[in-house]
Parts: sequence; structure tokens; C-alpha cells
Amino acid sequence: MLPVLPALLLFVGLAVGLATPRDVRPDAFLATAMVSAAALLPLWGTVLIGVGACAIFIGLMVDFHALRDATAYSELATLAAIAAFAVFFNRLLGRRADQLVQVRSVAETAQLAVLHPVPRHLGHVTLESLYLAAAAEARIGGDLYEAMHTPHGVRLLIGDVRGKGLLAIQTAATLLSAFREAAYDAPDLPGLARRLETSMSRHAAHYPGVPGSEIAERFVTALLAEIPDHEPVVRTVTCGHPPPLLLHRGEVRELQPAAPSPPLNLGMLMGDGYHVDLAPFHPGDKLLLYTDGVTETRDRSGTFYPLAERIRSWSGESPHQLLHHLHHDLIAYSGGELDDDIAALLAQRHPRP
Repeated sequence: MLPVLPALLLFVGLAVGLATPRDVRPDAFLATAMVSAAALLPLWGTVLIGVGACAIFIGLMVDFHALRDATAYSELATLAAIAAFAVFFNRLLGRRADQLVQVRSVAETAQLAVLHPVPRHLGHVTLESLYLAAAAEARIGGDLYEAMHTPHGVRLLIGDVRGKGLLAIQTAATLLSAFREAAYDAPDLPGLARRLETSMSRHAAHYPGVPGSEIAERFVTALLAEIPDHEPVVRTVTCGHPPPLLLHRGEVRELQPAAPSPPLNLGMLMGDGYHVDLAPFHPGDKLLLYTDGVTETRDRSGTFYPLAERIRSWSGESPHQLLHHLHHDLIAYSGGELDDDIAALLAQRHPRP
């Protein structure tokens, strides 16, 4: 509908010019048509609308025998100037659009470099992921997730970097790189958490030029999970992160940690002790890891999103369908206005062949 608006305004201007007295001229409609063409049409369309507007005005001058009217020529010159400005404005918008495409391309490349696509299947575990950026043009932020098949089973990570911007993305990339390296050979989850804490501390110390108040507070809430190949259990270590949800036969249970640890890069507050929580995880069960952007999504009345309640009705769905429902439900619940980035990782256990 919008692309035809400039042509519609030309026809309205022509009709007004023909149906009104000689001293009533349709300059406003013709000028609006040219300006709207600059924003809605490509260059050739803008030029065509500009030529058409000037031609209509000249035709009206002939029809009203105003070829010797100096005021009419002044108005025609004004329309010609607006037409030239519309062409210039159209080219400016075109360059900005090209720049935006390039920025989006770089952002998508950065996302693939930082957040690798999670495999659908790792051993006996089916995985599905969800990422929603709060900013409409954003592609990546400080939320992160990863899944690796290791000699100790499938190991999962989900995290949320404090803060936003390039430093948050850089911190997320550092943590993901450390996890991908350490997940294979760390003997257990506490050992893996210590490796990640060391990497984050080194990353923080690597920026002496950044004010201490900024980098010292650059911590990451994280949740580590391990699904062994030969045991129907899931082990978790919680570092200041929201607890995961266990979906078992239509029931949803929050796996609250018995002794949560501080976020990563704040390990100096507790030493190197990390508590492992153990829960049954049988074939058919699902485990949902998520960032606080999910549970802190609000509706128009300010009520937080009731994740456990909403997800119960989808517990029998496949991982792909369940996160599909969650995706659309979060957008609908917030009225399309997300206040924070959202990340979720869903794992379902299958019987071993």
C-alpha cells in the first residue's frame, strides 16, 4: 500500500487542480508526493514522481491560461527544487540502507563466530536453542549458550554477561572459547567451573586501560550441566544463574541449587569450591536452561512471565516445537516489546540404542 502513496497523491493533486478555481493550486499534494517517493520508492520511482508532479503543474498552468503568471512560475520553480531535494534524499537513504545491510551482515557473521549453531543431536541427547535480541536490529548480545559431547557425556553451558555493548560480546566470546576448550578434559563440573573462572579472571586482567569500576564488575552468571552417557541423571553447577526446569511426564520442576556459587569472575568471593546438584534425568525427560530475560519479561501490567506455568502445556512437544511455542508466547506476552535479550537451551534425553 505505501509504495503507491506517491502516485495516489499525484492523482489527488491533479483532481484538486482541475476541480477548484484557478487561484487554488495543488502544490501541497504534489510536494508531499515527491517527498514520500524519496522515502518509499527507488531512485527511478522518485525521479518519475518528480517529473510527473512538475508536468501536472505545467498542464494546469496551460489549462488555466497562466503561462504569463509570474507567481505560477515561482511555484513551479519551488516544485522543481523539491523534486531535486527528493532525489538527493532518496540517494542518501539508499546509502544508509546499504550501510545497514553491511552492518547486519557483519553482525550475523559475528553471531556465527561467537554463538555457533548448536547441533540437533549429541549422542543420546536432542538439543534446540533460542535467541531473541531485545533491540530490533541486534543479532547478538551478552547472552550465550553452548553444548559439547565429551568423554564425560553431554556438557551444556548457558550464561548472561552483566552489561551490554561490545565489551559484553567480547566477554561472552571469551567464556565460550574457554568452555569449548575445557569441556573435553575437565574431570568434573567443579573442575570445569574453575577453568572458566580462571579464564574470566585473566580476561578481566587483560584490560588495564579500562577503568576498574567497569571491568571489575564484568561478571557472568552461568549454569553448567552434564548429562552422562550411561547414567539417567543430570548434574548441574549454578553460578548465580536462574535454576533450570526439568520436564518429566507432564510435570515441571525447578532444580534449585543446594549451594549456589557466585557468578564467574567473582570466584574470589568463595575460593574454588563448587557444589554439584544431582537430579534424575530419564529417557523422554527434558531440561530447559534459560537466561533471566525469559522470566523477567513483563506484560503491560508489569507481571513477570510465568515460565513454569506456561511451559507445562507444551511439555509433550518436541524440543523444536516447545521452543517455537515459547518464542511466540514471549513476544505475545510482552506485546512485542522485549526489555532484555533472551536465550534458552533445551535438551531431551533419548534411550541409548
